Amino acid sequence: MSQNQPYPYWTDLPYAGESRPPLTNEGVEFEAGKWKTYFIEHSRRYGFKTLDGSPIRLAIKDPKTIDWLRELKVVKETLAHLTPDQRRIAVYWGEGPASKQWTPIVDRLIDTYGVEAPRAARIIGAVFSGMNDAFVVCWSLKYLWLVPRPNQLDPDMRTVICTPKHPSYPSGHATISGAAEVILSYFFPAERRKLREMAEENAQSRLFAGVHYPVDNNEGLRLGRQIGRIVVEELKKDQIEGRPLDRPFTEYRNADIFPSDYRQVIPFRYDQKCGSLLLGSDDSEESSSFHEWIDPKIFY
Repeated sequence: MSQNQPYPYWTDLPYAGESRPPLTNEGVEFEAGKWKTYFIEHSRRYGFKTLDGSPIRLAIKDPKTIDWLRELKVVKETLAHLTPDQRRIAVYWGEGPASKQWTPIVDRLIDTYGVEAPRAARIIGAVFSGMNDAFVVCWSLKYLWLVPRPNQLDPDMRTVICTPKHPSYPSGHATISGAAEVILSYFFPAERRKLREMAEENAQSRLFAGVHYPVDNNEGLRLGRQIGRIVVEELKKDQIEGRPLDRPFTEYRNADIFPSDYRQVIPFRYDQKCGSLLLGSDDSEESSSFHEWIDPKIFY
């Protein structure tokens, strides 16, 4: 590793329990950072720009400024003192793609507020197109920075769920949740508080699972909310005969959007085979202390 490299890369270290480091072209959708977007545009000069051409200065910390050893310590302490509720939260939000659990939330809001079909389709289209854009931005940064997963820095770490095969920073769950929160809060401002709680729980679930550092989640939320605000500003431009197209639902109807007993609303039996180390259902083993074979000086 060169002296200019501030941390070991995702491609430098194997996941705990695996024999070789991942390759970039083996990573999940490693080219997704180049995919088509709908509310923002790619820019060779700036990375991304708004539809009117203004450069977007992404709201996220440079990973070179982050103390990854300190972040790892928080992950290890969290796993060592994990509660049953935290484990349930980790498993619930971790099943399926990151957008999965937002589907019933959107559906319940539409039903509760009696949204008619054309407007319901607009809301669904805006939310999921916005999540697409947030994913594209997130993936462009993941494979640019190649931050390793916690269980790459601690080769004995056991996680609650399988560690995804793509770099750690920022968290995809957190990023798309921040975007979904902001976009849905635009259409359903009366439910803003609960939507914020859902987004933050989704982000926090990745720490409980042991697959992300706290900063992945915090910065992912911040980035996603930025993309969400850009989406909302574009939506506000749509008019019919000089009147705003959207009519946000301001009367509070107390939509029941919280997970019920953390059971999947749309259940599916996913393949849970995993090459990295997992905490068993009755395995209380804590991961070991940070290994001496990783020289702390390589982070700086």
